[in-house]
Amino acid sequence: MIVVMKKGATEESVQRMAQRVEEMGLKAHVIYGTERTVIAAVGEKRNGERETLESYDDVEKVVPILAPYKVASRETKPDPTIIRVRDLVMGGGTIGVIAGPCSVESEDQIMQSARQVKAAGATGLRGGAFKPRTSPYSFQGLKEEGLKLLAAAREETGLAVVTEVMTPHLVELVAQYADVLQIGARNMQNYHLLQAVGETRKPVLLKRGPSATMEEFLLAAEYVLDQGNQEVILCERGVRTFETHTRFTLPLASVPYLRERTHLPIVIDPSHGTGIASLVAPMCAASVAVGADGLIVEVHPDPRHALSDGAQSLTPDAFAETMEQCRKVATALGYKL
Repeated sequence: MIVVMKKGATEESVQRMAQRVEEMGLKAHVIYGTERTVIAAVGEKRNGERETLESYDDVEKVVPILAPYKVASRETKPDPTIIRVRDLVMGGGTIGVIAGPCSVESEDQIMQSARQVKAAGATGLRGGAFKPRTSPYSFQGLKEEGLKLLAAAREETGLAVVTEVMTPHLVELVAQYADVLQIGARNMQNYHLLQAVGETRKPVLLKRGPSATMEEFLLAAEYVLDQGNQEVILCERGVRTFETHTRFTLPLASVPYLRERTHLPIVIDPSHGTGIASLVAPMCAASVAVGADGLIVEVHPDPRHALSDGAQSLTPDAFAETMEQCRKVATALGYKL
């Protein structure tokens, strides 16, 4: 249920109502809108709850939430959620760009990458310290040393660090260094991990699983939101289909579809979505055109010698050109990049 407070309701009355919701055995999520505050009352439905809550003076109305994903739904929060961390902003007409190598390989590589993507206009730095790989013999990342290198790159450039956390026991460690915690596609339905990052209160970038439906994707986000962490970024990175001309199939229709159903910002990953560097730039521009709130792009100083995903990584020059194209599209549509 959504408890809609009356316009002008005080913070004291909002908290008192949230406490009443909790006393009824439901979980209360207070969401502040531009005009009104609402409380999402989530839990097992019982008889008489709606009538009881509507009887309070500061309550305007109580309405049911029809979507299975309660807190992520636009029914609960019509206004778009805007994520701000350092200079990285996503949502509300601002497009944030996260760029950098697939893996942190060395100090020189990550520092050079950070300087180059910042110069082109990126406000977030991506880079894997812990790398989940299909083969156990592939490069697995520098682990904590990689996190330290990312933090050093942030210190010099001011870029917000976005990096993946793979298991619940690593959440505390990664959160010490990262500004945004990334949940990879393989872990989209690792519910213990989703709950663990939800407890950190750090922004979470959640990637869609390669075989996940939209409802499963949004319910995965709900696990994070249900822990009280309201800062979730949805990332479409392509799904597995019968097609083989690209690494995955990147469905850009996801953006307007999700926009109708959730208030959460939506980011596109054209690097994983195509797996081919020459296709990344046009898909970046197309992502901006359909209304994406952000991009996450793989950029490497020397893609041919990258330890992972070199085939889909842009060179710094190609990334700079891509940013120029995207700015033209954004400006034409009234967005800020």
